[in-house]
Amino acid sequence: MKPRCSRRTLAGMGIILERLARKKLLVSDGAWGTMLQSAGLTGGAVPEEWNASHPQAVRSVAAAYDVVGCDIVLSNTFGGSRCKLEKSGLGNRVVELNEKGARLSLEGAPHAVIAASIGPTGEFCEPLGDMTTEQMEAIFSEQIGAIYAAGVKAVCIETMSALDEACCAIRAAKKLNVANDVICTMTFGATPTGPRTMMGVTVEQAAIELREAGADIVGANCGNGIAEMIGIAALFKKFTSVPILIHANAGMPHLVDGKTVFKQSPADMAKRVKELAAAGARIIGGC
Repeated sequence: MKPRCSRRTLAGMGIILERLARKKLLVSDGAWGTMLQSAGLTGGAVPEEWNASHPQAVRSVAAAYDVVGCDIVLSNTFGGSRCKLEKSGLGNRVVELNEKGARLSLEGAPHAVIAASIGPTGEFCEPLGDMTTEQMEAIFSEQIGAIYAAGVKAVCIETMSALDEACCAIRAAKKLNVANDVICTMTFGATPTGPRTMMGVTVEQAAIELREAGADIVGANCGNGIAEMIGIAALFKKFTSVPILIHANAGMPHLVDGKTVFKQSPADMAKRVKELAAAGARIIGGC
């Protein structure tokens, strides 16, 4: 028989880790981009700007996931770093757009835990790029600070390919509030030597180094359908004891009449959930 967690143990956990102590599996939400596109977001628009100009549409995405019972819902803040927003002339609105995105998910999904989405900056740390790790960490601190100020108690750092950038984001989140849950996932592709990120990071490296940087939950998102994620989850389980999150695509993307289409149905994905959980995933959702 497994020992029960004491009240003291649970009190010291973040909100997601506490739920995982009580439930074997948590269900996360699915894609945000396609949901916003169906609401009218065009290819050239900045999704995070919709937090100000189309709040009801953004809130409705969170509400849709809340209604169907998701334990965890993300936010429309994936590209909310200063580096990303400056490319669209919105660099002076980092705090505003991230705070609003976080609040809209909190309002739309009151029954779920909100884990605000934090995506890559699009920049590289030295020596590949011009940014120092201190500068990179500061970029994430600005974004995550605005999200925490809105009342969110967890962040999901996702779609990462470089370990140094991912670790900067983790450290920034933990320095701002050590008690909050920090999830970090990387995107892996198939190679002759096993799954690796675009920057060559292996699952073993990710599992070990993301945890050492302070991540409470690690895993993978994007780039793969649920079938491919089963092996990735098993590798993570081999190299870490922390909970594993998997956000799979609905199959691999196909270009149809100039539009990106994912052909895997909800039923197709649902058939593989038991296998994914058996491989080690504790939080399962879509991307």
